[in-house]
Amino acid sequence: MAELNDNQDHNMKATDVFETVEPIGMRILIRKDQDKKQTKGGIQLPDNIEIPTITGRIVSISAEVEMSSEVPLNQYDKVLFNPKGAIPVDFEGDNRLFVVEVENVVAVFRKS
Repeated sequence: MAELNDNQDHNMKATDVFETVEPIGMRILIRKDQDKKQTKGGIQLPDNIEIPTITGRIVSISAEVEMSSEVPLNQYDKVLFNPKGAIPVDFEGDNRLFVVEVENVVAVFRKS
């Protein structure tokens, strides 16, 4: 494993910003939908309630997923996923990006 020497360490600044996140292997990058603050019946939920939202949009797919004919996932698809296997990506302030293995995607929403 390569280590940074002092010059390289000083050249990296806290203001360095990554522009893209590219998943590797059989993984996709999902932007989780906003948590619901109101039920379908119109009941307003308190801010401190934890309701797991497990739907989101695919932001990026790995080259391996893109080339696979067995995985019917495309960029911008809305999906239902298991959040237990999701890896949060500290890329945005609201931290709604997650790297998810394809096996953790349980459904794709399609328009008929």
